[in-house]
Amino acid sequence: MIIHQLPLNAAFLIEAEPLADHRGLFARFFCTRELAQVFGERRIVNVNFSRTCQAGAVRGMHFQLPPHQEMKLVRAIRGAVFDVLVDLRPESPTFLQWHGEVLSAANLKMLCVPEGFAHGFQALGPDSEVLYLTTAHYAPDAEGGLRYDDPALGIKWPLEVTEVSRKDAAHRLLKPGRQPLERVVADQGPWIFGPIVIQEQSLWREGPGSGPQSPS
Repeated sequence: MIIHQLPLNAAFLIEAEPLADHRGLFARFFCTRELAQVFGERRIVNVNFSRTCQAGAVRGMHFQLPPHQEMKLVRAIRGAVFDVLVDLRPESPTFLQWHGEVLSAANLKMLCVPEGFAHGFQALGPDSEVLYLTTAHYAPDAEGGLRYDDPALGIKWPLEVTEVSRKDAAHRLLKPGRQPLERVVADQGPWIFGPIVIQEQSLWREGPGSGPQSPS
């Protein structure tokens, strides 16, 4: 496997090294030894699959709040997607910056989305299928999201967006000039974490910063 550091720190693009002959090819998609510098002591707890029927449809941008943050290893196994991650770590020099890569069944590339990032993708063709390896179980009470079209992020999707779920379209826009409080425990009040308010209520403190300060 060939591991490429992406412009967003701790995020990687991983290329398989297929062995081809007259029958076709063989490639390794995952190996704890070869991915040790990326994967560390984490373990895969879920393998998830999605099929997106319409070209131009967008899924995302999704993340999970602590203590349920997860690393995702994402690859296309049919068709192609434009896969995007957004850095949500307030201490990072690339905070709120995004990066995108084309993943396809043909190029055999995999995106490593670390904890503290939002993730989403756009289908570049009909019936595009994606496989996700994740290091944390799905926690509905800890899920969060960014708007795919938030002007504060400025994600440049390669195709016109043809479809998005109601849930993804309902995520709130980032609010510049405000600093959100730390996330409140679920049974003690609203979820606040980073730039996104997950519930109807919000708790903010005004601050002099030039933009939202956050993680996950």
